[in-house]
Amino acid sequence: MAVTTDWHWRNTMKTVRFFIFDARAGFFVVLVLVHARMWTLMLAILVMSTFYLLERKSLTFPAALRSLRVWLIGSYRPGWIWSRRRKLIDTGSR
Repeated sequence: MAVTTDWHWRNTMKTVRFFIFDARAGFFVVLVLVHARMWTLMLAILVMSTFYLLERKSLTFPAALRSLRVWLIGSYRPGWIWSRRRKLIDTGSR
């Protein structure tokens, strides 16, 4: 009964899990099963440990990519040029 009470619409945003890892790491497990080589096993272990470390820092994979982008680019955000800025449109005068 406790499992059935956890089925609710608010749980639709939960991260899909592959055992204890993010489901995105499951692709590399499948890659190891299909192409069984030492380097694919090491790659899968590296990716799964990366996902584990990200979760320890309470980051999801997309949030980690965003923080990596901010770290690479820095805090400087250039403004839009005048032709790309949004313009106000008055729809009531038609």
